[in-house]
Amino acid sequence: MNNQEKIAKLNEIIKGSNNIVFFGGAGVSTESGIPDFRSTDGLYNQQYAYPPEQILSHTFYRSMPEEFFRFYREKILIPGKDAKPNKAHLKLAQWEKEGKLKAVITQNIDGLHQMAGSRNVLELHGSVLRNYCEKCHAFYDVTHMMAKSGIPVCDKCGGRVKPDVVLYEEGLDMDILNRAVRAISKADVLIVGGTSLVVYPAAGLIDYYNGNKLILINKSSTSRDAQADLVIADSIGEVLGSLD
Repeated sequence: MNNQEKIAKLNEIIKGSNNIVFFGGAGVSTESGIPDFRSTDGLYNQQYAYPPEQILSHTFYRSMPEEFFRFYREKILIPGKDAKPNKAHLKLAQWEKEGKLKAVITQNIDGLHQMAGSRNVLELHGSVLRNYCEKCHAFYDVTHMMAKSGIPVCDKCGGRVKPDVVLYEEGLDMDILNRAVRAISKADVLIVGGTSLVVYPAAGLIDYYNGNKLILINKSSTSRDAQADLVIADSIGEVLGSLD
């Protein structure tokens, strides 16, 4: 079956369901110009004074906050500041509005699903759009983080302002994780897109799917291709954007 035939099959599956869950990774946002981590041009394959995995860890954040926030602004915030939702984000928002899509579960931290209009978005790794003072818990938006230099501090109490993103060594929000498990376990159709399915525990979520319409859409192969009911090796934005 060629890609055109697979997309036609996917179109029929979508038309016949009103209980779809989407689980997406970095590949959903790269089409909006946001760099990923593991591809050839990703953050993990660029040279820095410290490995990006180390910089984006809780230990590094605590011990070397100046270097953490320099990297965070230059490599996370600035590349995403002008990003706009692409065809994948917009199609998912359309399905939710039509009552077909029940949840978007994302590993991304850019807020593009909400910008596209999606409401039931479960952000496994948090969001750059939310930031909180570690002392008084005052909320700050991403504009505040962009405007500050060095270590951002709270205007109210002087405490350090931390992005609401999950760093290495930090656990996922159990409420978000449990909601994701419930949504996947109840889904009729599970579409997994733009993820290589190597980051755990997030990648293990698809094990909770009980249906027979597991769709994997990714440019490269994944370790779960063999258990999927339909595999489309293509751009997630192009595939979803081509559907009715």
